[in-house]
Amino acid sequence: MPQDIIRCDATTVSGDHEVTEGGLVQFGHSKDDPTRPQIKVMMGSLDRLGMPLSTDVLSGERADDGLYLPIIERMRIGLNKTGLLFVGDCKMSALETRAYLARHQDWYLSPLPLTGATAQAMDAWSTAGVTKREAGELTRIWRTNDRGQEVLAAEGYEFERTCCAPVDDMTWSERVLVVRSPMHATQQAAGLETRLRHAETTLAALTPPRGRGKRQITDEATLVEAIDLVLTEYRVAGVLSVTWEKPVEQTTQYVGRGRGSVSREKRVIQKTRYHIPHIARQADTITALSHRLGWKAFVTNAGQKRLSVQEAVLCYRNEYRVERLFHRLKSRVHIAPLFVKLNEQIEGLPYLLTLGVRVLTVTEFVLRRSLEQDQGRLPGLHPENKQKLTDTPTAERILQAFTAISLTIIKNAAGEDILRRLTPLSGLQEDILQRLGLGAALYRQLEIQAIGN
Repeated sequence: MPQDIIRCDATTVSGDHEVTEGGLVQFGHSKDDPTRPQIKVMMGSLDRLGMPLSTDVLSGERADDGLYLPIIERMRIGLNKTGLLFVGDCKMSALETRAYLARHQDWYLSPLPLTGATAQAMDAWSTAGVTKREAGELTRIWRTNDRGQEVLAAEGYEFERTCCAPVDDMTWSERVLVVRSPMHATQQAAGLETRLRHAETTLAALTPPRGRGKRQITDEATLVEAIDLVLTEYRVAGVLSVTWEKPVEQTTQYVGRGRGSVSREKRVIQKTRYHIPHIARQADTITALSHRLGWKAFVTNAGQKRLSVQEAVLCYRNEYRVERLFHRLKSRVHIAPLFVKLNEQIEGLPYLLTLGVRVLTVTEFVLRRSLEQDQGRLPGLHPENKQKLTDTPTAERILQAFTAISLTIIKNAAGEDILRRLTPLSGLQEDILQRLGLGAALYRQLEIQAIGN
């Protein structure tokens, strides 16, 4: 396999375990089920198929930021070469990690998190991008979709800056790629519209009309606090404007009990409540905000000859490959949920199951390489469409092609074998074994042995 691009990422695996001090299973941030304790699995994989290269099993409360350096160092030593391109999410963009890779003459590519100084600078970067876009100065990045059509994947610009290591004052030059994705912008616009609608509904519900069970707000400070809370929760502060009024309802009642009369004393009772009559969207603010949707900043220390803007964007978009690795670990070799209990078992299980993932990956890689060399395609791997041909079969479909194989043994009442029969290979199965370098002769030996015994 090519050994020039390595992807690093972490995932979590949950289980119903008792959390003990110093144990691997701990509560921590999780996208799966934050109510259950978990372990954290850090992995490095080779492109293009997500071949597991190195694995770390750590306690579930660990943050991802500090997990990159140990696994990167081990992979560097194992491969024993420089000029590797390490690709990861924004947690890999920690300055210490970038400095380590630059110091050892390796490359990195990762997005910057929208926190700290980057969050402040991103507004200026996106403003400059909008200006360049209007002037037609952005680099346009195209890709071929599933239908063979050329579509705009992104557009952006770049600039260089000097970075300084936090420990030894080493400096290096890195490129900042400021990129706008039309698809990402559309998704963000849809998210903004959803948040606006939910915020408008929640704000209108703060001051319902009088009625049974309808709680009213009678204090302005309480109303202002509730409005600010809604705007902050839905992240629409400055995008929605809210006006309220204080209607006063007056009713006249007779003092005391009994029937009223002309001369009887009366009193006026006032009931006040706050009411929100108007919630307006700030059109100018929304328009200005829409121009800044879809922008993201990436950093890399690779030069343009090693990694152009287009190559960088398309390379990062293949991040799904490491996610596919995690999917296989969880859904194909079934690491989750965890059933083992001892720390040694919990740590050893991911190491053992990643061997199974490696077998799937190598099988897939070897077969695809053979098909690419021969310009061939395999039929019959898609039961839902038997006429479909593919030159990129998955390991799961390759194994599925062999599920109909069986060994039949018939015995008499005395327990003696009367008949042994092994399902013969089909043309597709023979072709797959040949391309995998196994050969049909290996299977025939099993068949002969089964009949002979």
